[in-house]
Parts: sequence; structure tokens; C-alpha cells
Amino acid sequence: MQEFIDILFAQYTTYAPLDVTLEIIAVIFGFLSVWFAKQNNIWVFPTGLISTGIFVYLLYNWALLGDMLINAYYFVMSIYGWYIWTRKTDDDFTPISRTTAIEKKISALIFLTTLLFVYAVYQSADKWTSWTAVVDTCTTAIFFVGMWLMARRKIENWLFWIVGDVISVPLYLYKGLALTSIQYLIFTFIAIYGYLAWKKALSNTQAAV
Repeated sequence: MQEFIDILFAQYTTYAPLDVTLEIIAVIFGFLSVWFAKQNNIWVFPTGLISTGIFVYLLYNWALLGDMLINAYYFVMSIYGWYIWTRKTDDDFTPISRTTAIEKKISALIFLTTLLFVYAVYQSADKWTSWTAVVDTCTTAIFFVGMWLMARRKIENWLFWIVGDVISVPLYLYKGLALTSIQYLIFTFIAIYGYLAWKKALSNTQAAV
């Protein structure tokens, strides 16, 4: 068991203490953000801002461009989502709802645009050199759509989070970011429970109408 732990965290021996500390803080606030999202709580966004802000800094330093772009996008969408969730419509806050036809088209556009954009970034940096770049590009597109739907309080956002989280667990472990890999594993289960919780809340809302 100890040997497994040593292998799992061996890469951290080469990291600066500040970077390790920052990653731990970012992971903690990342957990809090996803938990608040599951609870349909507005604190999903301020905690998310702290986590993503730190990860932008760390991932830029580690030259993980696709991951850095994900977190930069999360940062911006957290501000947007904070506004949407607190905006009142018909004397009530924006409720949980299903994705409309136009939002599905926008989601598809975000997905395809993100694929092309991240691919161009990797090519310009001459880093389109391994399978991790391909997977990273795909997960970036998946998470971009998921975050946009989360910001708009659409229940389908959880389906994108689940798929992206499942892919990210082995990806981050391969990259040597053990804590982040464990984070995404736990995120997967929280996302499943989040989907079920939002589905129940949506059903209750529809039944009350």
C-alpha cells in the first residue's frame, strides 16, 4: 500500500512547495464548488472562482494549455452564471430547466468551436504531439458545453460533467497530477448525484405548476 502511495505522489517531489500548496487549495475549493452545484446553491460560483483562478496559474506554468483554457473559461462562466442564477424573472430566480432546441444548437456550436480553437492553440505551440493532446482537446470541448449549461441552470449540464470527469481521471493520472485525478474521480460520483438531485427538483417544480 505504501509503495502504491509513493508511486502515486512521486511526481510531487519535483514540484515547488508553493505549487503543491496551491493545488491542494484549488482541489478543496473545487470540491466545494461541485458540492454546492449539486445542492443547487449559489456558492458554486464564488468557490469555483477561487479554484479555477488558481488552476489557471498552475496549468499555465505546467504548459497544459487545454486544461488552462478550461479553467480560464470556467472563471469567466462562473461570473456569468453568478449573474444568471441571481437574476430574477417574473419575481423569481432562474429555475432549473431542460435545454431548449436553440440551446442544443448553441451547445453543438460551442463544442465544435472549442475543438477547433484548442487544436489551433496546440498546433501554434507545437504541442500536438501525443494522444493526450487529442483527449485534452475533447475534454475541453465537453467541459465548455457543461459549464455553459451549468451557468444557465440546465439539468443536462451534469451529463457533460459525468462524461468529462470519467475521461479526466486516467488522463490526469497519466499527466502526473494525482490529486487532480482523485478530484475528478470524486467529481464523477458527485455529478451523478447532482444529476439525480436536479432531476428530482425539476420534477417537483413541474408537478407544482
